[in-house]
Amino acid sequence: MVRKFDAAVLRSPEGQFAVEEVLLHAGPAADEVLVRIAGCGMCRTDLAVRRSADRSPLPAVLGHEGAGTVVETGGPHTGLTTGDHVVLSFDSCGHCPNCRGAAPAYCDSFAELNLFGGRKENATRFTDTAGKSLAPRWFGQSSFAEYALVPARNAVRVAPSLPIELLGPLGCGFLTGAGAVLNSFGAGPHETVVVFGAGAVGLAAIMAATATGAVTVAVDRYPERLVLAERYGAMPLPVTTPDLSARIRRLTDGGAQYALDTTAVPSLINDALRSLRPTGHLGLIARLRTTLPIEPGALDRGRRISHICEGDAVPSLLIPRLIALWRAGRFPFDELIRTYPLADINEAERDCETGRVVKPVVIPRERSR
Repeated sequence: MVRKFDAAVLRSPEGQFAVEEVLLHAGPAADEVLVRIAGCGMCRTDLAVRRSADRSPLPAVLGHEGAGTVVETGGPHTGLTTGDHVVLSFDSCGHCPNCRGAAPAYCDSFAELNLFGGRKENATRFTDTAGKSLAPRWFGQSSFAEYALVPARNAVRVAPSLPIELLGPLGCGFLTGAGAVLNSFGAGPHETVVVFGAGAVGLAAIMAATATGAVTVAVDRYPERLVLAERYGAMPLPVTTPDLSARIRRLTDGGAQYALDTTAVPSLINDALRSLRPTGHLGLIARLRTTLPIEPGALDRGRRISHICEGDAVPSLLIPRLIALWRAGRFPFDELIRTYPLADINEAERDCETGRVVKPVVIPRERSR
């Protein structure tokens, strides 16, 4: 049976999203579930397709922070049933050494499955009304749509009492920031964490650090983001602070044990390194787009630097942990969200790019204002 539904299609790097009717020509395969999307967060990785369309095939339905209700499964072995509420996260193969070692974010096929076309099996099932194939399952989802066909491995069951339309960003953006603190760093009480960039990922990291009892510093260029960071427990520092790294070392009694950079700005990465105490760890979240020159003296005395993907998370473990923190009032991610009807997805993109909103979430079945 062919299923018709609305989705936001991006056809060219310079074009706008267009809400169109699309067609799904078959139901779930044995390892898949069909999910009716209640809400999908907008992540800057979605928008980065405009800069890498040569590698990310278009036209495509983007969106990879989806959440919704299972409406059909490929069978009982998926572990899910019709009516289950699920949060969708990144795709992984499940059988490479890293997947078997509980590190799915470093899956051997991560780039292929999530960024550069998705799973090739049955790719032509998803088309526009003219019969042209749409790129198969961005991050295993393509959830800027009313429905998403996903590997069951991507889907994490959650309680039906939760506000499912708001939970999607727990599958990527908030998972990445919080996971960096909780998993990659393992930060604990009285340790120090400095976060460069107080966007969605950075603020999630700050919330998680505060929840662990760590001392936290936030660096950003936008005063309103620093106000938010302070609300969630961080000491705010403008990026223009003179001798920034020295100021951080004074605030953290000799230097931070951990620093997280979400900006990919080389000068700030060097500031982050210099702000660390001996043996400190700097984690990089954002993808570097230029050569990273390390300034003399920045990377010494046992300091180390690593790239962190998806918060080193096993989604089925971290997402429930973040929900438990939210229920306890210690991870108020919902305060960072503004919702938009799917018809207003271009407004959501503009507000995301200009920093007017921390985390847009598009609601497929909500009417346009």
